[in-house]
Amino acid sequence: MTRVEIMPVRTRKLIGAMALLALLVVWSLGAMAFAQFALVSANHLVAGLYYAAAGIGWLPPAMLLVGWMSRPDRMSGS
Repeated sequence: MTRVEIMPVRTRKLIGAMALLALLVVWSLGAMAFAQFALVSANHLVAGLYYAAAGIGWLPPAMLLVGWMSRPDRMSGS
């Protein structure tokens, strides 16, 4: 029986890089659009806290994505 790769690391890294770029674009545009409507008359402290939270909020999904990208190859078959 031949061994078949499920998905090589190189392919996962390509898909993951594109997904990470899309995540960053969507996250930043969404955060800015939300801030334009919700923080127009907000206190500077509230705005600063929002931007700090929005600035680090993309890290957990990105960490999961990078973890998936860096998994070692898994071979099926014997």
